[in-house]
Amino acid sequence: MAESESVITQEMKDAIGVESKPTVYSIEKNAVMRFAQAIGDTNPIFTDEDKASKTPYKGMIAPPTFLRSMQHVSTGEDESRIKSPYPANVDGGSEWEYFEPIRVGDTITSTTYLADIHERQGGKFGNMLIMIRETKYINQSKKTVALQRTTGISYQPQD
Repeated sequence: MAESESVITQEMKDAIGVESKPTVYSIEKNAVMRFAQAIGDTNPIFTDEDKASKTPYKGMIAPPTFLRSMQHVSTGEDESRIKSPYPANVDGGSEWEYFEPIRVGDTITSTTYLADIHERQGGKFGNMLIMIRETKYINQSKKTVALQRTTGISYQPQD
């Protein structure tokens, strides 16, 4: 693809690596219990304080997928919120890495940034713009507990 045909602007390139404003969450016992119930996970480490206190974690923790319920909400004109010029969007999936358990009582701070942006020719979709965003989840001890990589694909629908 010729450089002159690219839809990637300098503004988009400059946004790579720029973190959004942080969003802060308190991990509450009832929210963890309701989440575990909603996904059908009966493991007492997520639902029973007494039993969880007798585990190596010494208390209740959140299921790994709990972070999906904590949607990062960016406010203002953050660079991480760069939009595609194409109107059609497809979710290209998410990858998660977990480093520490999320404990009831933790305070989790998340930030999101544009990690990569590139184009690809997509057959029937034509030119596709692929944006990879990363969301970091950090606890009150400044430890990264998880990292989410989300791929967004956008394109101009063909008539």
